[in-house]
Amino acid sequence: MPRVPPAGPPPRTSTVREALAAALREGPATAHELSSRAGIRERDVAEHLEHLARSLAAQGGELRVTPASCIACGFTFRKRERLARPSACPRCRSTRIDPPVFALVPEGGGKG
Repeated sequence: MPRVPPAGPPPRTSTVREALAAALREGPATAHELSSRAGIRERDVAEHLEHLARSLAAQGGELRVTPASCIACGFTFRKRERLARPSACPRCRSTRIDPPVFALVPEGGGKG
């Protein structure tokens, strides 16, 4: 029986960052959800979001981040600059972390 090669990802009609922006327009999402919506690897989402945040800021928009939090003790990673999910809680060392949630704030939105 001939071996059928696995189907690759569908051809991309937009850039990765355009796909992420479109995914964010659907509503707030974690990196895992964004990777599914945009069709990219979850580990690549944070890097692309950093660039997207700069582009949005230049256009008057904003990437809003709800910080990650520890499920075990409730610690919130408010001062964290990196967009990737933390690996462990600095307070209790638990690795059970709720990931950050990202949302798109359009031009002129969220101010006031």
